[in-house]
Amino acid sequence: MKAPFRARGLLRQPLRAPHAATAARKKTKQMPEVIFAGPAGRLEGRFQPAKQKNGPIAIILHPHPQFGGTMNNQVAYQLFYMFAKRGFAVLRFNFRGVGRSQGAFDHGAGELSDAAAALDWVQSMHADARSCWVAGFSFGAWIGMQLLMRRPEIEGFISIAPPANLHDFTFLAPCPSSGLIVHGDSDRVVPAKDVQALVDKLKTQRGIKIDQQIIPGANHFFENNVDELLGVCADYLDRRLAMVDAA
Repeated sequence: MKAPFRARGLLRQPLRAPHAATAARKKTKQMPEVIFAGPAGRLEGRFQPAKQKNGPIAIILHPHPQFGGTMNNQVAYQLFYMFAKRGFAVLRFNFRGVGRSQGAFDHGAGELSDAAAALDWVQSMHADARSCWVAGFSFGAWIGMQLLMRRPEIEGFISIAPPANLHDFTFLAPCPSSGLIVHGDSDRVVPAKDVQALVDKLKTQRGIKIDQQIIPGANHFFENNVDELLGVCADYLDRRLAMVDAA
């Protein structure tokens, strides 16, 4: 993960609001800043409560902290609003050592503990939530799928560009929940063949369904393909929610 992440600044770029006043209103009304306790100190996040008391909850996990990944990464930002628009209580936050979050990078172990603390916090805010989801991008996808193994209440996941060639995914034995894996066929950080091998392994397990979507021409950062990526994720989430409503 060395040169490709430094070669491009996309992981550092939040989605910019058209006007400062608009941004301030959104921050006040739609994504209030929150500070909650983490294992290594305070963690900084943005939180949108659910409109209904029993609304579902979701947490969003950002890309690698040492390569510019923050909760304001454009993909993490858009995922946040995708869930919020569908009535979720949704939290995105900075892992330890990022932004105003305390602590220092811990090579995944501490970040997994941060994610568990984040989920605990959202659950404390919405104790009657009817379901729970986790969505992660790159490094965040690796952390999210580890969290999935430890928290049986998570019933759905979205993993974007999971770094199957850079981190060990053998802990998914078996994968406890159905979910979506999305990646680009022009990804030079995580080659498509490595993600495909992970998907093929997960698809052999009984009782779960792994949906896979490959976005033609997309690189690891989904430069020029963010809208298509978000469309794929939104369509999948809508299908899953419709299945719950029909049950």
